[in-house]
Amino acid sequence: MEGAEEELPIFRGGERCRDNHLALFSPQAVVSVDGRPVRLQLCDTAGQDEFDKLRPLCYTNADIFLLCFSVVSPTSFQNVSEKWVPEIRCHCPKAPIILVGTQSDLREDVKVLIELDKCKEKPVPEEAAKLCAEEIKAVSYIECSALTQKNLKEVFDAAIVAGIQHSDSQQQPKKSKSRTPEKVRDLSKSWWRKYCCLA
Repeated sequence: MEGAEEELPIFRGGERCRDNHLALFSPQAVVSVDGRPVRLQLCDTAGQDEFDKLRPLCYTNADIFLLCFSVVSPTSFQNVSEKWVPEIRCHCPKAPIILVGTQSDLREDVKVLIELDKCKEKPVPEEAAKLCAEEIKAVSYIECSALTQKNLKEVFDAAIVAGIQHSDSQQQPKKSKSRTPEKVRDLSKSWWRKYCCLA
């Protein structure tokens, strides 16, 4: 999804992949949440139209969607409601979505603002993104930056919580435990380093 490739190089051993072919990879990690092992698997998909038929193959059994757009690309933000949400709801109508604004470090970058101004565009306002999150019934909206790593861990903490809650509700609707992001933030820093080192 748009903007995701900027936020996920950390899961490719820290190397930024700049190729434009089908960006499909599945790094995995096992973490402990409330004493229970949880397997995390990311599936980053290409957004190009030519992959529209292949992309849904990655959606099978998804517990959560991180729907990413770049805060400095109004077009990618527009695609959230026009392309991505309809596609996700068609294939996984009950799966939770976390709306993620990527590249937040560029929101006030002078060069980026000049380029946007040439097209008579501006960065996506945070308020507009929060409103969109409400409209699409997203679990939450989080802005992050892979460059500065600001809120990057929070994105995955929120995904873990929402994914577990969704999985529990699908398996045992009446017995699912409530987990808060605070509980997941207690995951050790060593876990986060190990997860970052996955190639």
